[in-house]
Amino acid sequence: MLHIKSFTFNLFEENTYLIHDDLGTAALIDPGCHTAVENRELEDYVASKSLKIVNLLNTHCHIDHVLGNAWAKKRFGIPLWIHPKEVPVLKSVEVYAPNYGFQGFESSEADHFLEEGQEFVVGEEKLKVLFVPGHAPGHVVFYHKSSGQCIAGDTLFRGSIGRTDLPGGNHDQLLEKIKSQLFTLPPETIIFPGHGPETNIGFEKVYNPFVGEKAVY
Repeated sequence: MLHIKSFTFNLFEENTYLIHDDLGTAALIDPGCHTAVENRELEDYVASKSLKIVNLLNTHCHIDHVLGNAWAKKRFGIPLWIHPKEVPVLKSVEVYAPNYGFQGFESSEADHFLEEGQEFVVGEEKLKVLFVPGHAPGHVVFYHKSSGQCIAGDTLFRGSIGRTDLPGGNHDQLLEKIKSQLFTLPPETIIFPGHGPETNIGFEKVYNPFVGEKAVY
């Protein structure tokens, strides 16, 4: 069984996810932790569940999703996985981080690269890597078929979609990819977004004002 624990970190109120199997093998997704208090919250949870984090994943590499990358790599001794198209996105964070008030931001580099359609193994569980660019050029999501759960980053939100006015964004592409990659998943699939509350595919296919059946184009 795949277990998903969410944390809300940093001034952007970003959702960080810790996923693990029944035996405690875990992966950390989009660590937005930035302060000592946030780091400790994550550490305490890991300790309380006796988890062993073995991998670090980024759905994409905007600042709010990578603030804890360098810390997590060192603290848990784990490699970072991103899509190749996110390399320049990750690199750019160290340039603009001070503009957002994140002084002393420590950059990180990818150790491995994710591929579209790849099955990523977390202990006894497998997640499929879906390629959903538009918010960011190399944005991926992680879909766990057997439990009907999807870590979706900043692609699809409850009643909204990821912004596309940032460098590398493409509005039409994001709409198309949501329809072809996410809306083809079963309607009961739970979406764990990069910000805000959970939602599900069935609800968004009907009521999402950007891509739902009732959307006004």
